[in-house]
Amino acid sequence: MNKKIKWGIIGLGNSAKKFTQDLARAQNSALHSVASRDREKAKQFSQDNNDVTFYDSYKELAQNSGSDIVYITTPHAFHFEHTMMCLKEGKSVLCEKPLGMNANEIEEIIKEAKSRNLFLMEGLSTRFLPSTEKALSLIEKKFIGDITSIRADFGFNASSLKGGRLFDKKLGGGSLLDIGIYPIYLSLILLGTPSKIKAMARFTDTEVDSFCAMLFDYENNAKAILDSNLETMTSNEAYIYGTRGVLKLHRNFSHAQKISIFINGKPVFNFDLKFEGNGYLHEIEEVNNCLLNGKIESEKLPHTASLNLAQIMDRVKDEIGLDFES
Repeated sequence: MNKKIKWGIIGLGNSAKKFTQDLARAQNSALHSVASRDREKAKQFSQDNNDVTFYDSYKELAQNSGSDIVYITTPHAFHFEHTMMCLKEGKSVLCEKPLGMNANEIEEIIKEAKSRNLFLMEGLSTRFLPSTEKALSLIEKKFIGDITSIRADFGFNASSLKGGRLFDKKLGGGSLLDIGIYPIYLSLILLGTPSKIKAMARFTDTEVDSFCAMLFDYENNAKAILDSNLETMTSNEAYIYGTRGVLKLHRNFSHAQKISIFINGKPVFNFDLKFEGNGYLHEIEEVNNCLLNGKIESEKLPHTASLNLAQIMDRVKDEIGLDFES
C-alpha cells in the first residue's frame, strides 16, 4: 500500500488546477504528466508543478507508460473521444462529468473499460464529500422518515462567459449538462430512476439551454423538483422532505459543508462537514484506493450509476428538445 499512484491530466483549465492542488494533499498520489494542445500552457502548468512531464498532444500522454491513470477535464463534447483513446492505450480513467454526451457513448466507454480490465469512473466529486456521506447515512437511518419529495436547484449568472464553452453547442454547452447534472444526480442516489419526467427550458441564440426546470415522478409517488440556470444566481440549496422531517443541504448543495435536520419546521440537528481543499480530495483518495486494490469501478459510484444518470439526462433532453447532434 506504499505504492504511489501516478496521475496524468488531459485538459489544463481551472478544474485541472484545482484538482492538482488536491492531488498534492492526497496520500499515495503523484502528478506524473500533463497535456494541453497549447504547448506553452502545458509547459507553464508543468513548471508550476515541479516540472512534471508535459505534452502538447493528448495521445502522447496516453501512450506514455509512466502514468497509472488519466484525469480528463476537456470540454464535454470530447469526453467520449479522449476517454476511449486513453482506455485503448491501456490507461485507467477518471473523466469529469458528464462521462459522455449520451447513454450510448457511456455504454461504449464502460464496455471498453471492462474488456481491458481498466478502472473507469465519472468525475462526480459530490458523491465522496463528507456532507453527501452524512446525508445518505441520516436518510438510511430514517432521521426524516421516508422521502416524499426533493427540491434542488443550481444556478449562477453566466452572462460574462458568453462566447465560451458554456454557450457553445459544439462543446456540449448549456445548463443541463454542466450544472443540471448535480440536482439530477442527487435525485438518482436518493430516489433512483423516475418513472415519469416532465421538463421545460429556455434556450440561448446558440441553441443551448440557459434554464431547465424538471419534475420527476417515481413509482412510490415521491417527486423531485429540480432546475438548472445560467441566467441568474439561485439558492443552490437542496431540501429532502420526509414523512418525519426535512434534511437541508446548505449552499452550495453539490459541495455542501453543512447539513440541517428540521422537525416540525424547527432545526434540531446541524452538522458541520467541512472538506479539505477544493473538494476533489475525497474523490482522488477513492480512486487511489480502488486502483491499489485492483478494482475497475467504485462501489460508491459504479458504472451503472453513470449509465442511469445519462439515461435520465437523455430523457430530459428529449423533453426540452435539446439535440447536440443537429
